[in-house]
Amino acid sequence: MAFESAGKRVGALSLNLIRLVIGLIFLALYNTLMNGSFIPRATQYQWFWLVLSGLVGFVLGDLFLFRSFILIGARISMLIMSLVPPLTALIGWITLGEVLTGKEFLGMALTLLGIVLVMSVKVELKKGVFGKRHKAGPLVLGSMLALGGAVGQAAGLVLSKKGMQDMDAFSATQIRIIAGVVGFSLVITAFKRWKHLFAALKDLRAMKIMTLGSFTGPFLGVSFSLLAVQHTDTGIAATLMALTPVMIIPPALLMKREKIKVLEIVGALISVGGVALFFL
Repeated sequence: MAFESAGKRVGALSLNLIRLVIGLIFLALYNTLMNGSFIPRATQYQWFWLVLSGLVGFVLGDLFLFRSFILIGARISMLIMSLVPPLTALIGWITLGEVLTGKEFLGMALTLLGIVLVMSVKVELKKGVFGKRHKAGPLVLGSMLALGGAVGQAAGLVLSKKGMQDMDAFSATQIRIIAGVVGFSLVITAFKRWKHLFAALKDLRAMKIMTLGSFTGPFLGVSFSLLAVQHTDTGIAATLMALTPVMIIPPALLMKREKIKVLEIVGALISVGGVALFFL
């Protein structure tokens, strides 16, 4: 919610780099206090795979996703992004040999069904989903970009698990975000967007919102996601992390006074039921 608010003020590219830089500051301070090192301690093997994970997950994944937002809209893009958990499970099976049980696949299917129901409420179906102005070209390209974003996030998660092994999750996150900062800096240079980024830094309200989002997102959220993949299969972890559209319902109701429809409640209940299957 913080990044949605800030993104409307400063734009997606500036938001992505600034949030990663702020998150990197939090991680550097944490690792200095907890591990006694400003720079993460890791082997060359770990640096290689975690840097690759950061570039694939943060930079390519987010670039594809935000471009798809422009072409087909955020709601449809996020529906396609609900493919991240099964894609993660597939990549984890191919590269790490992870195998989910039938009960776990059923739990994933139910959880994703609930998420799709929750998100489909926000899609306007009366205009053919994508509206009258969308042509086949942007529709196909936007869908492919959203799928590319899903593959990027899924592959980034699996690469993280391959690289970090028994490494501290916060140190591993710091390496991933260093790669993300370098990658987005190159992208902003290529698109000549530094002027927009410096203007964003002067927006104090946006900076306060991005600081909050960076603490809960790149610092805590991403680090906890790596902790999760250390202790369970990547497909299960990705499924639980995909619950954001369901978890956002209570704050949207309480803070934004949004009207919640019956289908959203049904979808939330189905998702919770699917999650419960993982822990029976």
